[in-house]
Amino acid sequence: MSSAPVAPLKATEMGIDTHEESVVYMRRDCDVCLSEGFTASARLKVRAGERSIIATLNIVTGQALAPGEIGFSVSAWRYLELSAGQAVNVGHAPVVPSLSSMRKKVYGHELSAGELRAVVEDISRRRYSDIEIACFLTACAGDRLSGAEVVELTRAMVQVGNQLQWPDAPLVFDKHCVGGLPGNRTTPIVIAIASAAGLLMPKTSSRAITSPAGTADVMGVLTEVELDLAQLQKTVHETGACLAWGGRVKLSPTDDLLIRVERALDLDGEGQLVASVLSKKIAAGSTHILIDIPVGPTAKVRNRAQAEHLSHRFYTVAAALNLHLRCVITDGSQTVGNGIGPAEEARDVLAVLKNSPTAPVDLTERSVYLAANLLAMASGEGLEQALEQARDILTSGRAWRQFQRICQSQGGLKAIPSAAHRTELWATKAGVLKVVDNRRLARLAKLAGAPESPASGLRLHVKTGAVITRGQPLATLYAGTPGELDYALAFYEENPDMFVMEGAAE
Repeated sequence: MSSAPVAPLKATEMGIDTHEESVVYMRRDCDVCLSEGFTASARLKVRAGERSIIATLNIVTGQALAPGEIGFSVSAWRYLELSAGQAVNVGHAPVVPSLSSMRKKVYGHELSAGELRAVVEDISRRRYSDIEIACFLTACAGDRLSGAEVVELTRAMVQVGNQLQWPDAPLVFDKHCVGGLPGNRTTPIVIAIASAAGLLMPKTSSRAITSPAGTADVMGVLTEVELDLAQLQKTVHETGACLAWGGRVKLSPTDDLLIRVERALDLDGEGQLVASVLSKKIAAGSTHILIDIPVGPTAKVRNRAQAEHLSHRFYTVAAALNLHLRCVITDGSQTVGNGIGPAEEARDVLAVLKNSPTAPVDLTERSVYLAANLLAMASGEGLEQALEQARDILTSGRAWRQFQRICQSQGGLKAIPSAAHRTELWATKAGVLKVVDNRRLARLAKLAGAPESPASGLRLHVKTGAVITRGQPLATLYAGTPGELDYALAFYEENPDMFVMEGAAE
């Protein structure tokens, strides 16, 4: 049972970035700590005016805080909308009833709609610690969410955030790839083609979860993606589309808190994935959604059976929530495009949109195919006609002009940054390139600094089936610092089968 709030303390911002976890800092000899018996890692309720959070306590020594002060992490400070010296009250954290539901899920029991709604609401109100969020995510991973639970989790995630409406557009389209395939940056190209054809596409994307780059990371290299609600609506009204980060407009905001912990765990459970994707599409006002599911031995989805199971999950939830959905299963046997990491993937996107002779053919063809599926959903006609239309929009330059309009409305096109350090990755033997390990290539790019360092990553120089000579460059590795470059290079040298050659080159 929580105690009554004690005497106010004066707020100070510590300038410590704890991501989105709420942390407060108090002196070991603080009167409040001594009188209330607070110890390090205790969970406290902190109230400032009408806003409150439950935060984790860190104890500090020395002169970091003056007597009578309480420090706040960056995210806690922002959430409470504090000002320097503002009076705040601190007390023992109340019991969070939904934690019993979280523990119920740990033991394998199904949660009701009300229980899931309570968990999602409490996470969104910063009542869960990162450890508790991690516990919930782990309990839901590994196909442990039933179909009914995924539907209700999706509903709950939509209800706690903003929801966009487009009253003048009965059909609103969106596209999503489930990921696991480095360089598969089709979304900006698909949005440009489809919106140039007249489809309304208010596209909001996440930053990377387990990959070296998400669509928002890549678009952040090219233009402004942190749009507020008014800016997003303005861009869509002006161009018929946007390519923005969803976190700023708080569409399914609980999902962003979950993604942050998923990233740390390197975890992306199937049920949570479906709820994450569809909650953001519904919140964005989408009615028609295309889902790309790449399949390959080192992709996120390993085989056709898994892809069909995931497709069934998407179709089941979409039907329950009155969404029109189409899943397409695509080749995930190797990377798409030549770049891995925000800047290098952005270079590929622009090359395709500009119809450059150096544009990656696989990225071009996949983008046209996916755009055609959207056009076919809109028209109700066959895919063959839609393919012709999508290819014409791209090759005529209409898609590039539309992409420029979108970027201009969002703040203008930026210059793509270049990495300060690079090295070539050389083939140690000759042969025919048979296999490329997607997961370890993604890991290599992340060790080099992607996506936090946008210019870090890889540029591939070969594809499977290529005849390789000993000493030929397979890829260029980019990093922002010498330490990151050496760190990534050491990983590459420890994994010589990242590129698998067979036979002898002619």
